[in-house]
Amino acid sequence: MPKELLAVAAKKLDWRTYEPPPLKPDQVRIKSEYAAAKHGTELSVYKGVFVERGAYVGEYQVFDPAQPPGWGKFPTGVGNMAVGTVTEAGAEVKNLKVGDRALTYGSFKELHTVGAANCWKMPKDLSWKSAVCLDPADFALAAVRDGHVRVGDAVAVFGIGAISLVIIQVAKLAGAYPIVAVDMLPRRLEAATACGADYVLDPTKCDAGWEIKKLTNKRGADVAIEYSGSAKALQAAIRCAAYGGRVVCGACPAPYPAGLDLGAEAHHNVPDLIFTRACSEPNREHPRWDNKRIYDVCWRLICEGKISGEAIVQPVVPFNDLVTEYPKIDTNPGDSIKLGAKY
Repeated sequence: MPKELLAVAAKKLDWRTYEPPPLKPDQVRIKSEYAAAKHGTELSVYKGVFVERGAYVGEYQVFDPAQPPGWGKFPTGVGNMAVGTVTEAGAEVKNLKVGDRALTYGSFKELHTVGAANCWKMPKDLSWKSAVCLDPADFALAAVRDGHVRVGDAVAVFGIGAISLVIIQVAKLAGAYPIVAVDMLPRRLEAATACGADYVLDPTKCDAGWEIKKLTNKRGADVAIEYSGSAKALQAAIRCAAYGGRVVCGACPAPYPAGLDLGAEAHHNVPDLIFTRACSEPNREHPRWDNKRIYDVCWRLICEGKISGEAIVQPVVPFNDLVTEYPKIDTNPGDSIKLGAKY
């Protein structure tokens, strides 16, 4: 029987064999070849770190602390997207056939049984590393659009994980200059340069906000995008913003500690504070834009080679080693950006 990797308790992984479910007419089976993790929300679940906000009540659009959250329960799969070969296809499936290579959402498992509508057929020469970056590309595109990045805009990006590395590429496509990447981990700054950043800054070695002002002829960033969830990074994003600029908050952090200063540069330079989340529907530009359109655009850009995951998916480890390699995302964050697996 095929096996999958599960988080069975906080920071504890184990293998489980499973019996694939019967194939429905609109489903396909995909034998995994490659896969990748998602280091944000997924890692929080693995660590057992949950913010006591309760359940989100969509009807009222508020969190209700009296209701338990609907996620974060063990055991749960780890891993996010997978590329493999279709081994079976249901009678109603039209977009895929046996032998096709496809991308799908799914945890680290050897065999996926999924709806064909939620799969993307892989072009012949497309790199699997780029394909598994469809997510985070959807969140990256939403952040760039919500921030209204335009030709010639100076853009600063804080927290250089997978989403931010795609943000850099999309901002480059939009004609932004300069693009400044801010992170304290050398491997991520190297990846930012590979993805098109014009400058990289380590905030532990400089005043990033001040340096960005100097790099932009004292104006500051037209758009500062913060994706680390750090209060210090958000403060630096506000500090670097140009007068009347935009600060885009993409992370979903725990409550910030005391000390965030909204009476200094924020008060004098009046930047707009914008929150972004691709999958919050309706989209800000409804009905013209929705999450499906974001996916369609991202997939086209990936297939055209305009968004690449080559510098993002690292390291790549054997599937059978994941039980020891996956925890290093938490214990050795400087050694990885988006963990990949080869089956």
